[in-house]
Amino acid sequence: MLKGLYILNRDAYEKIYNNETRLEIGRIVDIYAPPQTAESISRNLSLLARADVIFSGWGAPVMDEKFLKAAPNLKAVFYGAGSVKYFVTDAFWERNILITSAYAANAVPVSEFTLSQILFCLKRGWHFVNYIRKNGSYPEQRFVPGAYGSTVGLISLGSIGQRVLGLLKHFDLNAIAYDPYISCEKAKELGVVLCPLDEIFKLSDVVSVHTPRLKETENMIRGRHFRLMKKGASFINTARGAIVCEAEMIEVFKERPDLHAVLDVTWPEPPEKNSPLYTLENITLTPHIAGAMDSECGRMGGYMLEELKRFIDGQPLKWAITRKQASIMA
Repeated sequence: MLKGLYILNRDAYEKIYNNETRLEIGRIVDIYAPPQTAESISRNLSLLARADVIFSGWGAPVMDEKFLKAAPNLKAVFYGAGSVKYFVTDAFWERNILITSAYAANAVPVSEFTLSQILFCLKRGWHFVNYIRKNGSYPEQRFVPGAYGSTVGLISLGSIGQRVLGLLKHFDLNAIAYDPYISCEKAKELGVVLCPLDEIFKLSDVVSVHTPRLKETENMIRGRHFRLMKKGASFINTARGAIVCEAEMIEVFKERPDLHAVLDVTWPEPPEKNSPLYTLENITLTPHIAGAMDSECGRMGGYMLEELKRFIDGQPLKWAITRKQASIMA
């Protein structure tokens, strides 16, 4: 029987690995010690000596040479969250330890949130909510793009972008996308038209960002892109705040009250005190809630349980992460 440990933040442990999942894992893995945090395991590295597998999530310990030396039997890490790049090291990859991530499970609520905002923005919902609250009356003019024949532009077609694209196919909408790493053949397979970034902003009624934060993508979206947007268009960011040059975005949104932005992420996060993002009527802030929250986190633990079963059966892991993949994860 495999021997394993949970090592992650206490609140993440409760949310990601719910009672049902923990019971199922406990039937097939000998969890030989209480749940650990990165801090507690650093004080008692000897606990790692027997571990064949580690179940983790937010708050994973940095798995450097010292950590790995204390875990000579470690064969696989099941990470019940998204990006692994903050805790894996060169020493980890050199050990050829399998690692799998629940990034695809986290993509589910992000794509659901995004779809809800795309449809609401196509009705200019936030614009009308804010107008009515401010004026105590309904507006006389009600220009609305609507969800028939409108164009939605997606920036990046990773796991989340592709999932959003799949959801949009249930509606009478046109989808276009910008992703320099997607081939024309793959785009055809996905049923989406690739466009330059400028064209995405120029043609879309709603633009939704799903780009990972990399050195190459920081400040990728500038003020000039927002100036290209249609009258009454909307911008949604559930990816990373640093992808947008916020100072330039704010300048344009002051000039263009017809535009609206829904920002689930900012840079810094939360915005600095007295940031115009808090007060601009055409910007809606949400506190990074698009990803898995509370009970939704249980899906990620469920994904790791399924990966564990594949591992025990000697099957390839569905969500295994390679060194290259880890380097470009958000």
